[in-house]
Amino acid sequence: MRQRPERPRRRGDDMGTQVACFALGATVGALAALLFAPKSGRELREDIADATRKGVDRARETGTQLSARAGEVYDSAAARAGELAQTAREAASRRGEHISAALEAGREAYREEKRRTESSVLLDPAREG
Repeated sequence: MRQRPERPRRRGDDMGTQVACFALGATVGALAALLFAPKSGRELREDIADATRKGVDRARETGTQLSARAGEVYDSAAARAGELAQTAREAASRRGEHISAALEAGREAYREEKRRTESSVLLDPAREG
C-alpha cells in the first residue's frame, strides 16, 4: 500500500502538545508525591488543593501567554497579507498600464497608416481603383 508523504512538522504545531504533556506530567508527578508522602488526611487534602490551585494558575498563565503569542502571529500574518495584497494590486496596475500603452500605440499606428494610405490615394489618383 502506498504511504502518503509526511508533512513536515512546524515548530508551532508541537508547542500545544508539548505544553499539554508537560502539564499532564507535572500533575501526575505532584499527585504521586502527595499520595506517597506520610501525611495526615487533612494535610494531604490541603496539599492537593494547593497543588490544584497552582496548576490552575499555571494553566491560566500559559493560556494567557499562548493567547498573546497567537495575537502576535495573527497581527504579523495580517500585516504580511496586506503587504502581499498591495504588491499584487501594484503589479496588476502596472500590467494594466502596459496593456493600455500597447493599445494606444496600436491605435496610433493604425491612424498613422490610415493617414498615409489616404494621402497616397489623394496624391496618386491612378491607385484609386
